[in-house]
Amino acid sequence: MDRPQLPLNALRAFEVASRHLNLTRAAVELCVTQAALSHQIRGLEERLGVTLFRRVPRGLVLTEEGIMLAPVLTRIFDEMSGTLDRFSTGHYHETINLGVVNSFAAEWLIPRIPDFQRLHPSIDLRVHTNNNRVDLAGEGLDLAIRFGDGSWHGVAATRLMRGAMMVVCSPGLADRLRNVEDLLSMPLLRSYRANEWERWFAIHGLPAPQLRGPVFDTSLAIAEMAARSHGAGLVPVALFSSWIESGRLVRPFEALLTAGDYWLTRLHANPESTGQGAFREWLASSFGTEA
Repeated sequence: MDRPQLPLNALRAFEVASRHLNLTRAAVELCVTQAALSHQIRGLEERLGVTLFRRVPRGLVLTEEGIMLAPVLTRIFDEMSGTLDRFSTGHYHETINLGVVNSFAAEWLIPRIPDFQRLHPSIDLRVHTNNNRVDLAGEGLDLAIRFGDGSWHGVAATRLMRGAMMVVCSPGLADRLRNVEDLLSMPLLRSYRANEWERWFAIHGLPAPQLRGPVFDTSLAIAEMAARSHGAGLVPVALFSSWIESGRLVRPFEALLTAGDYWLTRLHANPESTGQGAFREWLASSFGTEA
């Protein structure tokens, strides 16, 4: 049996009326007469073979069939409107909601966003920073750049760059460090990844001291604390080498701690869009990795 061909105007008339539950206000929104609106809705009901509204003294009430149909149409018309808005400048615009761990955003991504915009003017990035705890689906994110081992359930992950950690401190504190043992008497800045110092000292065959003081959820805060001579910290080499070059921080020891890498991630369940693919390829080109 062929499905009835439903006119778009009638579907739109019902959707607007279902939101207002008042024919007069719905007619004003659509710039039609109330009589024309009523005629379109009656025609839709006849084609579907159901009643969508019941009239009551103060307006309209949706029937069970109307309750089932209204939110579906609202979602569809909203999606249509959002898509058409992307052609407002004569070109298709895609928006990417991107979650980014704070330190990566501040030290790598933000300085390079103008380059991406120059290459891809039709893609709008909406950057949401986080402390590496991210829920792609729950937060409505298309992509997320995060730190870890790349193993997240239901997630496609592309490695961007290594996240090896180095010890840093201020130039003033560096003058007090002659060997690794000297670190044992210095304040050590703590990350939420609790075993980093333990693993770094193990490289040198030493037990880590008992750590006290505040715990930080971003390498950016640790780097800033270290630069202000509040202790020594472990931060990613790739993000904070410029702080070493500028003299804000000193790297007193060469040993590195392998703690994880930076990855571009998206849900397997969501196919990669054209804009997302362009962003991934731009990142891969920037790091000299495979897209």
